[in-house]
Amino acid sequence: MLGEILQWRYPADAALSHWLRAHPALGGRDRGEVAEAVYDVLRHLRRYRQLSESGSGAASRRLAILGLAATLGAAALRDGLDPAEDEWLQRVGRIDPATLPRAVRASMPDWLDERLGRLDDPDALMAALNRPAPLDLRVNPLKAERDAALAALVDSPAARFDPQPTPHSPWGIRLAGRPAVNRWPQFENGSLEVQDEGSQLLALLVGPRRGEMIIDFCAGAGGKSLLLGALMRSTGRLYAFDVSAARLARAKPRFARSGLSNVVPVAIDGENDTRVKRLAGKAQRVLVDAPCSGIGTLRRNPDLKWRQHPEALAELCALQARILNSAARCVAPGGRLVYATCSLLDEENAAQAEQFLATHPDFELIDGAALLESRCPDLQLEGPYVQLRPDVHGTDGFFAAVFERKKNAARPAGETAGAAAAAGAPEPAEVAEAAPADGAAAGQPDELAQS
Repeated sequence: MLGEILQWRYPADAALSHWLRAHPALGGRDRGEVAEAVYDVLRHLRRYRQLSESGSGAASRRLAILGLAATLGAAALRDGLDPAEDEWLQRVGRIDPATLPRAVRASMPDWLDERLGRLDDPDALMAALNRPAPLDLRVNPLKAERDAALAALVDSPAARFDPQPTPHSPWGIRLAGRPAVNRWPQFENGSLEVQDEGSQLLALLVGPRRGEMIIDFCAGAGGKSLLLGALMRSTGRLYAFDVSAARLARAKPRFARSGLSNVVPVAIDGENDTRVKRLAGKAQRVLVDAPCSGIGTLRRNPDLKWRQHPEALAELCALQARILNSAARCVAPGGRLVYATCSLLDEENAAQAEQFLATHPDFELIDGAALLESRCPDLQLEGPYVQLRPDVHGTDGFFAAVFERKKNAARPAGETAGAAAAAGAPEPAEVAEAAPADGAAAGQPDELAQS
């Protein structure tokens, strides 16, 4: 498995899934052990490679031995090791990681070690990024209350995964272990979804209200759209934009399970799609969960630190700026724009927000940390931006900046006076629902229809 993954042709989760499908004779326990050991190697790859230099034989076998020893215990491997391998494993096991340079000890590429090293308490941050993440669930507010859902899990076979309320999100439930949630009846009926607590908190920054027009500009597989739509009580209209029709197609069953009828999935050609331009100045809330390096998700996707390169960051930052500029045009006067990433890198986060403010005088920065703390008193943040960290908040690494378009701002290019009026109070025709299809609003909404 490692031999295939370490070629970096595909993301680790996709490569692992493909390999497991190609080996159907493996039992459930074997599959779990292989997956756990593979991810352990990816988390600690640089340190393991340095330890492997003193051994002999195939490099991928030495890495596999270290991963299996870390997850199963060295004693479980003895019968499968020759004497030289057993002696080598005992020898490297006596090496104190604290004696190694930080980049090796934390298994970070030099460029990422340098960038994370600029942040507060980088050792604690890197250690947290190298620990497996818990599994966070979210109740669907349209169908369930967290207390009732939690009580049902405690009184079921799921109790062995120690379900607990998440510390900050009012909708979150945290599990220990990796249960097959997709087989649970609560998942199948749309009462529960898988979503990291940090991602759930973004909905509090958006602050959706009933009857509004809201745009999830980079909807992906729809996780945030589902929560926004539920908080709108399935009223108004929620556009789920994404450049990938395949991602939106994967979101369709989730929309169907959720019971929402106000979601309009739209596959766009890019940030300058004409359908985006038709919404200029109309949306009360716009969320931009921008494409990013994903460094904040290393607990779940440890291969990203080896697949990502600093040269690609410049291209990502340019794309983020273009998307943010395009999304800003859709915001109504007095409306809110939330820019978010699952990154910990300044150039994708605060620097991007400051560049936006410098070029958009019609927007002002809102203290996002104060917004969140008003709903989550135990959440300690230093504003005005929101930066969540796994070592401090127990979530993936998330950044968010909240902007508000000034009420007296000039209308963006392409916005009509009628559209500006509609932004304050949508006309019935604008938010009227077509016949629902698979749980989402169907048909071509009036404001996106060709003139």
